[in-house]
Amino acid sequence: MTDTVPGGPLSGVLVADFSRILAGPYATMLLADLGADVVKVEGPGGDDTRSWTPPARGEVSTYYLGVNRGKRSIALDLRDEDDAAVARELARRADVLVENFRPGGLAKYGLDYAAASAGNPGLVYASISGFGSGAGARVPGYDLMVQAMSGLMSLTGEPDGPPYRAGISVFDVMAGNHAVIGVLAALRHREATGRGQHVEVNLMSSALTGLVNQSSAYVAGGVVPYRMGNAHPSVFPYEPLPTADHDLIVAAANDGQFRKLCEVLGIPEIADDPRFARNADRTERREELRPILVERLVLRPADEWFALLVEAGVPSGPINTIDGGFAAAERFGLDPVVVVGEGERAVPTTRHPIRFSETPAGYALPPPELDEHGTELRKWLEGGHG
Repeated sequence: MTDTVPGGPLSGVLVADFSRILAGPYATMLLADLGADVVKVEGPGGDDTRSWTPPARGEVSTYYLGVNRGKRSIALDLRDEDDAAVARELARRADVLVENFRPGGLAKYGLDYAAASAGNPGLVYASISGFGSGAGARVPGYDLMVQAMSGLMSLTGEPDGPPYRAGISVFDVMAGNHAVIGVLAALRHREATGRGQHVEVNLMSSALTGLVNQSSAYVAGGVVPYRMGNAHPSVFPYEPLPTADHDLIVAAANDGQFRKLCEVLGIPEIADDPRFARNADRTERREELRPILVERLVLRPADEWFALLVEAGVPSGPINTIDGGFAAAERFGLDPVVVVGEGERAVPTTRHPIRFSETPAGYALPPPELDEHGTELRKWLEGGHG
């Protein structure tokens, strides 16, 4: 069933989307879900991710489809003065402009913040870069680089193995979310003052704040963390443990949960053992405690333990593949898949993650074909009003 909702909490907000790849398009897709009118400006060759295959749905990259619903596309060659003039007119009319060119890269087209805000003082102008607009401006900003340079890869993998990247471009997604937060805050400020502003987000800063407890270990504690496989540096048990068939995540993160875990495993006396009384004790003596827990866990398969532990209030879960993740979300009533568009253009996509009781997200427009809305948008923008 197609989820089509008129309006939305951002209804009436025009977003000029000069971004490509992931962080920017993800941010503008979230804004589109919430009702914003997002105009995706692409070069004549289109967003790079259109050709990032496999996998594909038909001839279109599923990567592109995953972050571009809800938008209208216009292809503009900014090196052509007529096209650049159309782009500047879009910026003049927009409430929000999102771009992820290399810092300063839009200045030659009259589309940098100084030029755009001069013609549109209420514009919220969001820039996403890899390493900021200062000394890091010259460095290209791809997520894999930031995973490496921020320290995340040093935390990912087995202790005696090589560093690994995360399975997704985690800091692109994080920076996209930070961009949305910045845009919404700036719109609130504009509502109060009438003034727009420049919102700057960079992947490196998103990474360092997103490393949370690991960042704090260094900044506040002077400790440089290192990879521990699937173990947690400060909590045990909080990792996969073997059962009779598959590994099971067990996350008994406080004393009460640990006591319940021991009761379910049939070893209640372990919760009273002074060696394991507090989380700090369990973490320090994890190598003593792990085989005691595993000795019981290997007596039943993972699904049986999962049911018993959840019933007892102990956080746990199987290690799924992506299809299993969607199946679990379905069982939990989260309705993770929605259909965007209609007829031959209908595309299944993941549901917007935020639920609103009054103004739910909408899914009217499928990811656009290159320049699909170019004729209507040019006519509107070249009309000289709006």
